[in-house]
Amino acid sequence: MLLTRDNLPDTISDIAELDDLLCRPSQALIDDLQKVDGDIMILGVAGKMGPTLAGLAKAALPGRRVIGVARFSDASVKAWLEARGIETLHCDLLDEAAIAALPKLPNIVFMAGRKFGAEGDLSLTWAMNAYVPALVAQTFSGSRIVAFSTGCVYPFVPVDGKGADENLAPNPPGEYAQSCVGRERMFEYFSRKFATPGRLFRLNYAIDMRYGVLHDIAIKVLHGNPIDVSLGHVNFIWQGDASAQALRCLAHCDTPTSPINVSGHEILAVRDLAGKLGTLLGRDPVIVGAEQPTAWLTDTSRATKLFGLPIVDTGRLIKWTGDWVRRAMPSLGKPTKYEERDGRY
Repeated sequence: MLLTRDNLPDTISDIAELDDLLCRPSQALIDDLQKVDGDIMILGVAGKMGPTLAGLAKAALPGRRVIGVARFSDASVKAWLEARGIETLHCDLLDEAAIAALPKLPNIVFMAGRKFGAEGDLSLTWAMNAYVPALVAQTFSGSRIVAFSTGCVYPFVPVDGKGADENLAPNPPGEYAQSCVGRERMFEYFSRKFATPGRLFRLNYAIDMRYGVLHDIAIKVLHGNPIDVSLGHVNFIWQGDASAQALRCLAHCDTPTSPINVSGHEILAVRDLAGKLGTLLGRDPVIVGAEQPTAWLTDTSRATKLFGLPIVDTGRLIKWTGDWVRRAMPSLGKPTKYEERDGRY
């Protein structure tokens, strides 16, 4: 079944249904991928979004090879991928020889990186976020490369505007975000050197029932924990929509590579989100702090022009999340730390 706005469920019953929904392609995704020749390899496939993206690619292109590359420290991820017809390759991306030995497929999605715990070992953070991209960009100079980045490369912008657009120069706080600028610069440099087509996929906050900004807020509402609204505005996108847009970028690469902002098209107030989740959960949110005039926000006009609006809208995401948390369904236990203003993760 293809994914459309008209066939979305009212609730998501369990993880199996969640996985199936996340990996259900739209006709637009299939159409774009059919414009792109060759197989797809996903580097760093074992993170929160990687399995969804791999599963979505295989569902959209069942006749092509989709290869997922990671260290696979969690063997269950490898098994999940292989059960869906996705090939897996073990590789430490800090090992230059191991990267060189990977098959040279025409389509690369780069998802590797280090965020959580970044402050604990900053040298490793820079190695993963800048050194590894330099190795990958050189090794796959003859491929298309869609490289995951983050909206955190931007400085804070006024909450009463449209958000940062792709013309705003990166100037972020904190070494994690600075290392993400380094990642982009490596892909940009080698894209110019080798005429490698690509896109820098600046994603702001993907949403899955098991994690994300809405999940973080809902858990705090449920347990009566304070919700700090100092960073009081956010934008986010359903993980399935974000994964689909990343794959569709393979059909919309630039030479040299160029950035594209991906998130929901709305700027949303954390206070309002807490209130709506509180209604669903039968709890009054505990709000602390006062909204500051700036936040990390992106303008997704360019992505909307290319891909249209996300299929799953904000109202449905709120409803799904409230229901999931109310039923005490599984969580990844990985807060987004969206409320951090100093860039320290």
